[in-house]
Amino acid sequence: MSEVLLRLEGVTKVYPPTVQAGQRLRAFWQVLLRGSASGGTRVLEEVSFEVPRGQSMAVIGGNGAGKSTLLKIVTGVLAPTTGHIESRGSSAALLELGAGFDPEYSGLDNLRMNAAFLGLSTEQVAERLDDILAFADIGASIHEPVKHYSSGMVVRLGFAVVASVRPDLLITDEVLAVGDESFQKKCIRWIERYLADGGTLLMVSHNMYQVQKLCRNAIWLDGGQVRAQGDVFDVTQSYLAWHERKDAAERGARRNRESGTLYRVSRPEFPEHELASPVLETGQPLTVRLHLRSPDERAPAALIGVVRADGTPVYGVSSDQEGVSLQECAPGEYRIDVHFPALNLLPGGYAIRAHAMDPEGLRVHDTAEQEFSVSGRTRELGMVRLAHEWRQP
Repeated sequence: MSEVLLRLEGVTKVYPPTVQAGQRLRAFWQVLLRGSASGGTRVLEEVSFEVPRGQSMAVIGGNGAGKSTLLKIVTGVLAPTTGHIESRGSSAALLELGAGFDPEYSGLDNLRMNAAFLGLSTEQVAERLDDILAFADIGASIHEPVKHYSSGMVVRLGFAVVASVRPDLLITDEVLAVGDESFQKKCIRWIERYLADGGTLLMVSHNMYQVQKLCRNAIWLDGGQVRAQGDVFDVTQSYLAWHERKDAAERGARRNRESGTLYRVSRPEFPEHELASPVLETGQPLTVRLHLRSPDERAPAALIGVVRADGTPVYGVSSDQEGVSLQECAPGEYRIDVHFPALNLLPGGYAIRAHAMDPEGLRVHDTAEQEFSVSGRTRELGMVRLAHEWRQP
């Protein structure tokens, strides 16, 4: 069994109430008398996970989810309110831009100081100096004060120092989002070699492609709590599906307000699945059941579409275009199934969008949606899987 380099058990972080002067004073005395303050803002809640040697873990989540606070606790910048942290081996962190750099000193002076903080001797720094400068690639600016550097130059210098140390555990917080594309590619290639050689990575990123490319496992934080944890593909796909469709209800309500509601459609159903929002595999068949209502004796037309959870259309078809007439199953009520023999969608969050149209198929009167997800382990890009084969010319 692999050695665990980092273990968190029940880590919670609460910031005491300090908006008003009276709150700050009360919190101060509570901390002095009993070691903690009542009330306050919970940023992290009972977070537990471990990172074995040679593994790579991503921390994902929306803004304000607690990701950066978690990394600051891991690196010792902040102390947890409750919980336990255990770490082994050497570690190096690339967190906020310029953290640990003195803006008044030159890049070269900061390079030497940071290398010393990371455990390199003066002799080792001298031996690796040329490689560090080549990796940073900031030219004569290495002799200029860091306060004159752009954010990209700061990242270049910081990453170059860490790359020369090759710690047991590398901790990064969205630093690859800064800098030009060529340097980002250089960093990713270095991280890939680092992991291949047995390195361990804990990273925060909003780039799900990088997360899937570099990490084996992921933890999804939402409001300071662990919402999902495990295989990187499972966690990131769940996160993307949630993130893409969190505004879908509002968009649907807006469309209904704008369209009028003479003919109505209920939320689509999946009769062959127990869950209202099923999880399918790419290529799996899907049957969708639509329930429509008419205020008169005329049968409405049905329009059905598959959309990404962010609203991007994938496919759509209407009953009147294909010459299908809806049959009345009860006075004023109509029901019809639409069957997809093979739904070749790539992993992600989707929705079935159903529209009730007038019998002539000219105007949309009502709209309803039901989300579903497609799972799978693939790095194919786009929304659909197209049959293809590679051939030598």
